[in-house]
Amino acid sequence: MTDHLDDPQVFLPELWATHARHNAHKEAVVCGDVRRTWGQFDAAQNRIAHALLRRGIGRGCSVAVLMGSSVDILEVMYGIVRAGACVVPLSAMLTPEQLATLIDDSDAVALFCGAAHLARIDGVRANLPKVRADGWIACGGAGLGWEAFADFLGDAPASFPTVTYATDDPFNIIYSSGTTGLPKGIVQTHRARHHWSYSNAVEMRFHDQARALTTTALYSNGTWLMVLPVLFAGGTLVVMPEFDTARFLDLLVTEKITHTFMVPTQLVMLLEEPALATARLDGLEVLLSAGSALRPQTKQDVLARVTPRLWELYGFSEGFASMAKPALHATKPDSVGRPVIGFEVMIVDEAGAALPPGEVGEIAGYGAGQMRGYHRRPDLTAEAIVRDGRGRTFFRSGDIGRIDAEGCLSILDRKKDMIISGGFNVFPADIEGVIGGHPDVLDVTVIGVPHEKWGESAFAFVIPRAGSGASEVAIRDWANQHLAKHQRLAGLAFRTDFPRNALGKVLKRFLRDEATSVTGSGA
Repeated sequence: MTDHLDDPQVFLPELWATHARHNAHKEAVVCGDVRRTWGQFDAAQNRIAHALLRRGIGRGCSVAVLMGSSVDILEVMYGIVRAGACVVPLSAMLTPEQLATLIDDSDAVALFCGAAHLARIDGVRANLPKVRADGWIACGGAGLGWEAFADFLGDAPASFPTVTYATDDPFNIIYSSGTTGLPKGIVQTHRARHHWSYSNAVEMRFHDQARALTTTALYSNGTWLMVLPVLFAGGTLVVMPEFDTARFLDLLVTEKITHTFMVPTQLVMLLEEPALATARLDGLEVLLSAGSALRPQTKQDVLARVTPRLWELYGFSEGFASMAKPALHATKPDSVGRPVIGFEVMIVDEAGAALPPGEVGEIAGYGAGQMRGYHRRPDLTAEAIVRDGRGRTFFRSGDIGRIDAEGCLSILDRKKDMIISGGFNVFPADIEGVIGGHPDVLDVTVIGVPHEKWGESAFAFVIPRAGSGASEVAIRDWANQHLAKHQRLAGLAFRTDFPRNALGKVLKRFLRDEATSVTGSGA
């Protein structure tokens, strides 16, 4: 017995349980023909948590998940968290060897694996000594050495487990999307995930009647921009297992969607969808774009042809975000807005000193959503830290930008993607914006290639619109007429697609050798 009150904290597993108690029969999660009420969703998480705890898997343990987008993966991921363990969602786009590297790096003691991926993991099981003998759980399908999900659950009860949480406990390890180098394990705590939930819920006006549609993979951190806020508010989450433009437009109506998140690549596809011309979009309260910057022409087309209720988010999983809301697009179309509630941003020079408004430098962020650090990589964590005048640890993003006098942030480019041509800083995003304005260009990405005279020059890869008659040379020459001298293209090549991560961001490192081979070292 004590003579003082607790210091209560809001933890997401407990908050979700209150939604189930108060609205047990309300829809919580929908995917295709599968529809779970809050009561069912809560009970499923509880049973998974109890089954893990019976095996001694809880606080201090990591558990990996390799499953497709479905109701099941949500119940598994958040059942793991409810047990007090740390969930490690994995990308199905990775090779078996890459998956084994991440599972081992995360120190996972168990793995929930979907039927489609069992054979892939079987080939690398020898590389996973940290996964316990009773930690191989097959969610659908069967295989030697795998325990069926139903057997794993057994008679586990549906009551909330006797678990306590701490704000600094790991909620999940998200592996970076890998636009540069090998993925790093980003450790996000219960505190960070709670902030992610309420800050985005407030900024994007989620409410208890909200119905949010996910269009990207559920293992992706960006997808949780819809998942966590709508569950926080006690609304309903609708999951698309795979993105299709016509199906997307249909779901907006049939599921009465109020909020959705799309990456720029999907928005480009949507603008090409014939059914868009007659689609009913009046019920959509928020369309969020994130993952990479919208090109100016794409943004104008979305505002004119899809909805004026466009939110654009810039951020990174390590912990910072800014948001441009609809009212800002008319006055500051090139800005990604102001910091999301609970975050601060500063622009720093190479030495880490803060720069005044209007100056160009590296973007650094700070706030309640900040990661605890990179898993098992204190060296990389330390490299990313820059302190402000009060000694607070801001995270260096690797992105180049500026803040104006009104506190609005503009992104110029990735620091590593910046091209230095003849001593001038050339930002690929500026060039992409120009080329994207050509009527025959569907999508474009620009990288730097070696140049004997200038050091580096810009090279563009273009996906032409269907039926386009323009040649590579014609588009290159048109672009160079519209670009400053130091921005002009050394070459341009057509492609049918780009290598991308889970959120549609182009993996430029895979294009550099291809561009160099086209131009030669002395472009």
